[in-house]
Amino acid sequence: MPQDSPVALPPGQVLVSGLPTVCADPPPRVGVGEWQFSVTTEYGVVRCWDWPAIRALPSEHVVADLHCVAGWSVLGTHWDGVPVRTLFDGLVTTAEYAVVDSYGGYATNLPLEDLLEMSTWLATAFEGHELRPEQGGPARLLVPHLYLWKSVKWVRGITLSRTDRPGWYERHGHHNYGDPWREQRFSDT
Repeated sequence: MPQDSPVALPPGQVLVSGLPTVCADPPPRVGVGEWQFSVTTEYGVVRCWDWPAIRALPSEHVVADLHCVAGWSVLGTHWDGVPVRTLFDGLVTTAEYAVVDSYGGYATNLPLEDLLEMSTWLATAFEGHELRPEQGGPARLLVPHLYLWKSVKWVRGITLSRTDRPGWYERHGHHNYGDPWREQRFSDT
């Protein structure tokens, strides 16, 4: 439900209370026993984690404002997750781009700099509880400085590349970058 707010929001956004759970299809049901996550470099080097290995990594508590391309924003959401830069510790790469894949069958692209230099996380909990499938669980990417489609739900891996390769959303009309403050919603903006 929309709220009046004196806070600054990106253009075209309306403040809502609570995080809407938006799924076009039923969410994939990936249990923690079968979930795996990998980072693959442009050289073919693969790092893999299962659920216990991810949960053993240092986690951070995050408070983030989120902005959906559909026009809603929710402020002050609470997450727990592993900083993405932790997953890259000691990894050798000259890549400039990343494609993030999901168990849901879609992907999105990001400049690697955004994953490593900006505050991004592999989120495992929301508001103190493990992520439900509708929220992208068991794990999702959290990229709060971009529109929410860049925060891939049901994340399963990151593939690095020297060239930019648009993901599912970008090939279907969404902007290649997705900065909410510049209202980069669709490819013609």
